[in-house]
Amino acid sequence: MIKALPLAVILTSCHYFLFGQSSSTLIGARASGIGYASSCLGDEWSVFNNIGGLASVNSPVAAFAGDIQPSFAPFSRAAVVAAVPLKTGVTGLGMFRFGDDLYNEQIVSAGYASTFGLASLGLKINYIQYNVTGFGRKGLFTVSLGGIAALTTRLSIGAHIINVNQPALAPEFDERLPTILIAGLLFRPSANTLITTELEKDLDFGLTWKAGIEYQAYKKFAFRTGFNLYPASGFLGFGMKSTHVVLDYTFQYRPLPGSRHQAGIGYKFGKREKK
Repeated sequence: MIKALPLAVILTSCHYFLFGQSSSTLIGARASGIGYASSCLGDEWSVFNNIGGLASVNSPVAAFAGDIQPSFAPFSRAAVVAAVPLKTGVTGLGMFRFGDDLYNEQIVSAGYASTFGLASLGLKINYIQYNVTGFGRKGLFTVSLGGIAALTTRLSIGAHIINVNQPALAPEFDERLPTILIAGLLFRPSANTLITTELEKDLDFGLTWKAGIEYQAYKKFAFRTGFNLYPASGFLGFGMKSTHVVLDYTFQYRPLPGSRHQAGIGYKFGKREKK
């Protein structure tokens, strides 16, 4: 009984840490390949990254991603997204899951983005449900905002705010879901290369610096690499695409809690010219 006590204390502490901070919903094997420096990217995964980038989607698309940590399976994540261009703007829907049967987070996100001149702006509403065995479940609504501005054909800036409304997880302890601010730059030195960097700031923690490079070869293959500082991580990935199908994979190295593998597949349902 005495030997089991420290383990119980550790597990309880981990529970409160996870419950209070929540898992990162930045996902997508392309975004992961450039170290999640994705605030200036525009694709279907903008539903979970910078919602402003959703305005770049020009045909109906659906995609799935799985993010696995072999050293600790409960930290694995999975998500599915769909985006559909409208007469004005683009709407998107996503579902995300983190955890296992003991503790998990499930999120449903619905967003909309449109282009206004040089800028694309978007808004997203999320419903987050926390499930903890023995403690029950808790559901919350959050709001996120984002935008991307093309300063030139080569240079873009992007920014988004996650959990603007900062809902209360445990009002009696003033425990709230953290608000996260992210801002970045994307530079295209050539038609087939992009370099991107950004800063991420959780209001309760220090800055995280991210950077990445993507190189497209023969229009169908892409090679990516990136890094993060605080905490330190390295990323290496590649992608392949045809007219309708996109495949991506990324390996992430991080000393603690261990390496991760993320793979994704997307399908475009046809080409549509936006007005």
